[in-house]
Amino acid sequence: MKAKDLHNMTDAELSTKLAELKSELFNLRFRHASGQLENPMSINTCKKDIARVNTEIRARELKA
Repeated sequence: MKAKDLHNMTDAELSTKLAELKSELFNLRFRHASGQLENPMSINTCKKDIARVNTEIRARELKA
């Protein structure tokens, strides 16, 4: 996910995207613990996407 994509989203879309990413991270961790995860780097990618969304939300809070 690119930061440009996040700039174009509304606040509601960012909130739903954050919830989706957090549930995806939970599922990835669960699959990793059970040994079914093929690509362990997907956990890091998901964490970074969550951080990008949180950064955009915080930037909007400070701007307002």
